[in-house]
Amino acid sequence: MGNSILIKNATVITMDANNSIFTGDVFLADGHIAAFNSADHADEVEVIDATGRVLLPGFVQTHIHLCQTLFRGAADDLALIDWLKQRIWPFEAAHTPASLRVSAQLGIAELIRGGTTCALTMETVNHTDEVFRVVEESGFRATVGKCLMDAGENVPAALHQETETALAEAVTLIERWHGQAKGRIRACFAPRFAVSCTQELLERVARLSREWQVLVHTHASENRDEIALVEKNTGLRNIAYLHSVGLAAPHVVLAHCIWLDETEMNLLQQTGTKVAHCPSSNLKLGSGIANITEMLERGIAVSLGADGAPCNNRLDMFTEMRTAALLQKVQHGPQAIPAQTALRMATIEGAKALGLADEIGSIEIGKKADLILLNLRQLPCMPQPDLISTIVYSAQSSNVETVIIDGQIVLRNQVLTLLNEANILAEAQYQFETLAEFLR
Repeated sequence: MGNSILIKNATVITMDANNSIFTGDVFLADGHIAAFNSADHADEVEVIDATGRVLLPGFVQTHIHLCQTLFRGAADDLALIDWLKQRIWPFEAAHTPASLRVSAQLGIAELIRGGTTCALTMETVNHTDEVFRVVEESGFRATVGKCLMDAGENVPAALHQETETALAEAVTLIERWHGQAKGRIRACFAPRFAVSCTQELLERVARLSREWQVLVHTHASENRDEIALVEKNTGLRNIAYLHSVGLAAPHVVLAHCIWLDETEMNLLQQTGTKVAHCPSSNLKLGSGIANITEMLERGIAVSLGADGAPCNNRLDMFTEMRTAALLQKVQHGPQAIPAQTALRMATIEGAKALGLADEIGSIEIGKKADLILLNLRQLPCMPQPDLISTIVYSAQSSNVETVIIDGQIVLRNQVLTLLNEANILAEAQYQFETLAEFLR
């Protein structure tokens, strides 16, 4: 829990229901947003002069793989299935606790530097405790899931588990970690995708997730070959199959959802299933462009994620906001996805997807103090006839000055306070070279 903080003279973009913006003070106490423009503050308060700065709720990314950050740049120019089988699965299978730990540190450091304060992350099959520990130590907010894989062709032995073993390990992680750090850490079920999971596993995840009241995080309809495999194995298209096993529901977050037919769009709409849109990843893997415009028109909840570093290669919400909006404009005209919509997808809509809209995603009294300060009075953000447009289309991670999570300053004047960046970079290079040598 952080100390009391008074942020003075900020331009506050609240992302509340009215998209309110005001200039003034925000007082943080006991990890929460306590007051606006109030003179009643504790004597020990830390003051941040935010004159000329913009205060935003922290970004919420709803599809990340921290376990893959170490593989950045090591899996270029491949389509999804080949990308997995030739590069990503062998790398994930080779992970040690030490390599996974630094991969998570590297990812979280980048996320914090870029203004992301919360993420939904799917890890690999083994050593997931290490990721939870890094989340705890770094001050980050995350919902973490151990990857579940009990089927599929060309899956390395280290990633393939028996159904009972996979589910038992996932439940143990939920028992150990869900709700820790005063709720900053949560756990979920994370079946990789229908191609690498048996029907029994998916049906039991559907039941167990309701029993434990936790999220389910999986991939769906990312690639045409993937959809063909699911249809060959089950007789159903991807979303219809997930619905048949109980995994189309408000507590389910589906990454990608690019290739949907009318029936599948209707299923998402009717069931309240959440969609995590990953535009840069979808472009780099050549997967396609999701019809986000139609989803939003139908009232389907859409949020944003960078996906993993080997298929992006950034974990940067500024990039994802901008790319998401631009892609829809190409397909649906220049009025598609206004800047305000893109910014809401990056903040409050992400919080809604994770079931955290009462706690984070907007700057409102009583919510948790997950906030970022931007310095936009520099290149490439001047002038600013429209502040929201500036943030979505012009701003970059380098504009993020200060990041606060749960009332604790985790980035101060662009310096990480709980993570040693130099050590992480050196260890990441060493661990990558070790893994690469092992896989030769």
